[in-house]
Amino acid sequence: MIFSVSLAVAAGVTLFFLLRHGYLRLGSAATAALFGYALASTGLHTAIDHLITTIAAAAGSLR
Repeated sequence: MIFSVSLAVAAGVTLFFLLRHGYLRLGSAATAALFGYALASTGLHTAIDHLITTIAAAAGSLR
């Protein structure tokens, strides 16, 4: 839990500095934020997490 909160804070700080220095436009940042909110609020993140975990386990068993 704390790891995901730390990643969210790091992503927020990164987006802030990219916006401030002009490397990222406001529309792109808003789209990224809304996409993240949509993933979190709809519960789709669990399906994506499960998919990534399954792929990682399959890749690990190929060794």
